[in-house]
Amino acid sequence: MQIVLTTTSTEEEAFVLAEKLVGANLAACVQVLPAMTSVYAWQGKIHREREHLLLIKTLGERYEELEAFIAEHLSYDTPEIVAINSAAVSEKYRRWLVDWVQ
Repeated sequence: MQIVLTTTSTEEEAFVLAEKLVGANLAACVQVLPAMTSVYAWQGKIHREREHLLLIKTLGERYEELEAFIAEHLSYDTPEIVAINSAAVSEKYRRWLVDWVQ
């Protein structure tokens, strides 16, 4: 199992992306966290913007397809797309995830 992180600039964009990812069987679950403030470097300047973080539950073998899907559907020029491999997952949760994503 992988948890893929990405951010959006608006809550609406976050929910639209989440629903598209689950609908396309690229993720079994996407959690949209409440607005946060990100401080980041972009084009030689420091920026501070409100963003929404998505926690996307998927399988490692679907990462490349998921990455391309996110890049195509997000408004950012350089979207954050970071995958974290899980060290352990409960068997029931893993089976549910595999059944939906594969």
